[in-house]
Amino acid sequence: MSVEPAGVEDVAAGLRGVGYLPGESTALVSFLAARLGKPVLVEGPAGVGKTELAKALSKYLGRTLVRLQCYEGLDEAKALYEWNYRKQLLRIQAESSPTRPGWDDIQDDIFGADFLLERPLMTAIASPEPVVLLIDEIDKTDQEFEAMLLELLSDFQISIPELGRIEARTHPVVLLTSNNTRELTEALKRRCLYLWLDYPSSEHELEIVRLHAPDLPEKVAQRLVEVVHMVRELDLKKPPSIAESIDWARALLLLGADDIDADVFRSTLSIIVKHRTDLDTVAERVGVRLGVASTS
Repeated sequence: MSVEPAGVEDVAAGLRGVGYLPGESTALVSFLAARLGKPVLVEGPAGVGKTELAKALSKYLGRTLVRLQCYEGLDEAKALYEWNYRKQLLRIQAESSPTRPGWDDIQDDIFGADFLLERPLMTAIASPEPVVLLIDEIDKTDQEFEAMLLELLSDFQISIPELGRIEARTHPVVLLTSNNTRELTEALKRRCLYLWLDYPSSEHELEIVRLHAPDLPEKVAQRLVEVVHMVRELDLKKPPSIAESIDWARALLLLGADDIDADVFRSTLSIIVKHRTDLDTVAERVGVRLGVASTS
């Protein structure tokens, strides 16, 4: 059953209830998106919970999540719709005989809805029930693709030459995420609410770790957050994400760790650091500091 939030506090409580701890601005923008029907552009570094926010909203609001994963070269056919050419060909072959209808009749037939293959954007528009539409990593596409999105984001409709204009049957909540690898167009930004997600504060991340690994000793949880923040301060190819902090917490719990000393850190380092050169940098800079701390 779909939920209609009454206020910002409802959204904050609802997201917490499905395991996502929102900041104040996150709860506010999510509420406005649900009530005003405005798309939200969520930007920030990789691994701060942008995609997870869309998943959490779909759970809280009781809506299906429709996800379009963007990539370089993504075009309308893969994002909106395409025609089922094999099915069309079979219909043409079945209808092509002197006693069968002419080409004009066949053409009207094969460009009907029965021959249309819906892709994520059209699925969200055509859904009889309201959905959450996630357009993930929009910054990986080009400006032409952005331009194609403008009609959908402005009026929640798409135009198909053979069928005409198709308007949304329900109003989706739309989130576009970006890792900020390129500047998006002003036309796209104008149509969206804006939310910047950054790495959480130590206090907020500790709360997240407690939520997902409640049995982890408090001393270990605090030490974990402290170490993760030390690692993020380094110049790395990929700083550890929030999800990797949670993975590390669960691993330490499984291993029965009662502290994070230099030995524990070295043996579990690959859970939060995923590049070979980063491993060396972190082991040298942070591992040494932990070694000094454990012997002092």
